[in-house]
Amino acid sequence: MPKLVAVEAVGDDSFVPALLAAWERGDALLPVDPRLPRPAREALLASLRVGDDVEPGDALVVPTSGTTGEPKGVVLTHDAVRASALATSRRLNVDPHADQWLACLPLAHVGGLSVVTRSLVTGTPLSLLPGFDAEAVDRSSATLVSLVATALRRVDPSRWRVIVLGGSVPPDALPENVVTTYGMTETGSGVVYDGVPLDGVDVRVDDQIWLRGPTLLRCYRTATGEHDPKDSDGWFPTGDAGRFESDGRLHVDGRIGLLIITGGEKVWPEAVEAALRSDPAVADVAVAGEPDHEWGQRVVAFVVPVTPAQPPDLDRLRGTVKESLPAYCAPRELVLVDDLPRTALGKIKRPVGRPRPAREAGS
Repeated sequence: MPKLVAVEAVGDDSFVPALLAAWERGDALLPVDPRLPRPAREALLASLRVGDDVEPGDALVVPTSGTTGEPKGVVLTHDAVRASALATSRRLNVDPHADQWLACLPLAHVGGLSVVTRSLVTGTPLSLLPGFDAEAVDRSSATLVSLVATALRRVDPSRWRVIVLGGSVPPDALPENVVTTYGMTETGSGVVYDGVPLDGVDVRVDDQIWLRGPTLLRCYRTATGEHDPKDSDGWFPTGDAGRFESDGRLHVDGRIGLLIITGGEKVWPEAVEAALRSDPAVADVAVAGEPDHEWGQRVVAFVVPVTPAQPPDLDRLRGTVKESLPAYCAPRELVLVDDLPRTALGKIKRPVGRPRPAREAGS
């Protein structure tokens, strides 16, 4: 029987040969983040049962990016990897004779790993970096790159034919060559590009966004066994809320569990964060809801100021939010922080902590 093998996911010349060797043996590969401290690495290998059997046809077991709970791996088959690579390459009009991919995101996450698998499936040339480095990215001769929003702000976007943008919520103003994506580890990478599903991908929205298609995971792999999260018709529940716009494009509101209900009104943190980032005094921001005896929940803004000695005050930030959103979306509390915890793909790690006493304010 094929086994699950672990390989350190370092962006150098050793990774692709190790991946291909595992596949040649029929094994599935678990990419291990080289930045993990030893106890976390050992826990991951034990929880995902490295060395134990996998099903024939399994290609990858990719750890989820969650920060709490039991570690679990997303099992992607060779068929799913191939379907994802072909669908994304068709949408981007990738020409293996003219294009080249640059992989500069962590290979232990699907955003970076899918760049490698697209290259292998389609025969498109690939170059790798051991990590994101803005100067090295700008010097690259590649034509295609996958980035997250924080990385996009640090490079010259004009030199790329296409930039695939994933991870956190994208900025409002984007260059024309940037394609925004919606997807997750369970979908094998992005499956909705600029609001339009890839060929073969079905999307429905009722209580949440549901996805169906050939790129989806086979199952989750945990210490206690396997679990298929899809329903009997093959639909995967994302846990995200969203809606279709008037032009038919999918708009993602955010994680259902992060929705803030204040005074009976619904507030999505991502929308408030986007408004606050437009303030020139805000370097970074996260928004969360906290219990409030009057409002049920209050909107709290955790802000990294551009100039710590002269931070923005709450009244100013409330005014900024009210320029584009209803007044009930404006934060009722401001917490100044030195930085915000983020995942390797730029997503804010929630819930956001309280490193300093809050600055309180009324309505």
